[in-house]
Amino acid sequence: MYQAVITGTGLYRPPHQISNAELVASFNAYVERFNAEHAAEIAAGEVVALQPSSVEFIEKASGIKNRYVMDKDGVLDPARMYPKIPARSDDQLSVMAEIAVEAARQACAAAGRDPSEIDAVYCAAANMQRGYPAMACEIQAALGAKGYGFDMNVACSSATFGIEQAVNAVKVGSARCALVVSPEITSAHLEWRDRDCHFIFGDTCTAVLVERADTAVSAEQWDVLGTQLVTQYSNNIRNNFGFMNRCEDSNGRERDKTFRQEGRKVFKEVVPMAAAHIEAHLGQLDIAPTQVKRFWLHQANLGMNQLVIKKLVGAEAGSEVAPLILDEWGNTASAGSIIAFHQHRGDLAQGDLGVICSFGAGYSIGSVIVKKR
Repeated sequence: MYQAVITGTGLYRPPHQISNAELVASFNAYVERFNAEHAAEIAAGEVVALQPSSVEFIEKASGIKNRYVMDKDGVLDPARMYPKIPARSDDQLSVMAEIAVEAARQACAAAGRDPSEIDAVYCAAANMQRGYPAMACEIQAALGAKGYGFDMNVACSSATFGIEQAVNAVKVGSARCALVVSPEITSAHLEWRDRDCHFIFGDTCTAVLVERADTAVSAEQWDVLGTQLVTQYSNNIRNNFGFMNRCEDSNGRERDKTFRQEGRKVFKEVVPMAAAHIEAHLGQLDIAPTQVKRFWLHQANLGMNQLVIKKLVGAEAGSEVAPLILDEWGNTASAGSIIAFHQHRGDLAQGDLGVICSFGAGYSIGSVIVKKR
C-alpha cells in the first residue's frame, strides 16, 4: 500500500457575476408579469399568486451575496430565466470538459506535473452534460492523460466521493497520479423562477490531484489520513430532469423538473448527520475535533455550517476554523468544499490537521482528513 497525498488544486472562475440585487430585480419582474398574466385564475383560486423575493430574504436564508455563472443575460431575462449556452458540434470540446481542463491544468502546475503524467481521471459532479461518451474520457483526451477515466455523481458530495476513489487507486497502485475534476454548471439545473431556491447556485469547476507520496514532487503536500463516505436515502433534495422526461405525458403546468428541496427538513436532518459523521471519522484516527486546525465544509448554507462547527468544537467558530466562500460563490454543489480548501489553506503549518467535508442529496456525506507535510 502506498501513501496518498494531495499535491495540487485548481479552480475555474466563470466570466460573469450576479449580485443578489440583480437577481431580485429579475425575479420580481418575472413575478409581476406572471401575476398579471394569470390575474383571473388567481382571483378564481385556480392559480397561486407568486411572491416577490428580496436581498434581505436571500442573505438571511443562505448567507449568499453573489454567484458566478457561465451566462448572465439568459438568467436575468424575466422572459427566459435560464442561461444561454449554445450547442457545440461533436468535434468541439464540450463546455464541461473545457472548464475541467482549465482547472486541471492549474492543479497540475501547482503539483509540478505535466497532464500527460495523469493516469486516472474522475469527473465527479452533480450533473453531467450528457450520458456518453463519459465526460472523464473527453477530459482525459483533451489533457493528453493516460490510463482511464469515468464519471460519477453523488450530487453535492461528488467531489469528496471522487477523492476517495482517487486515494484508493493510488494506495493500491492502480494509479500513480489521479485527477478529480468537478465541473459544476449549476445554473443550468436551477429553477430560477422558484422563490425558495432561485438564489442558491453558482457555476465553477475544481480540480484535485492525488499522487503517491514517494514520487510526488510538489513543494506543498497533504497526507490523506483517511476518507469516509456514507449515504442515507432521502427524498428532500431532488432533480428529476433526465432523458425519461420526454416519455411522460403532462399538461404543461408542472413545475420545472430540475433542482428542488425541502430546505427546512434538509437543514434539520443533515446538520446532526454531518457533525456526527465528522466526529466519528476523526475518532477512528484518535483525533479530537478541537485538534483540527481547519474545516473546509460544503458551502450550501451559512447557518448550516455554523451549527455543524458548533456541534463539533462546542463553541462559535469564525472563518479561521471554517472559512466561508459561500458569500462570493453561492452554492457550487460538490465544488464548494474544494474551493474553500483551494483558497484557504496557505496559512497552515506543517503538521496541521484539516477536514474536507461535503454533504448533500442522497443524503450523502463524504469526509477527507488531511495533514500538511
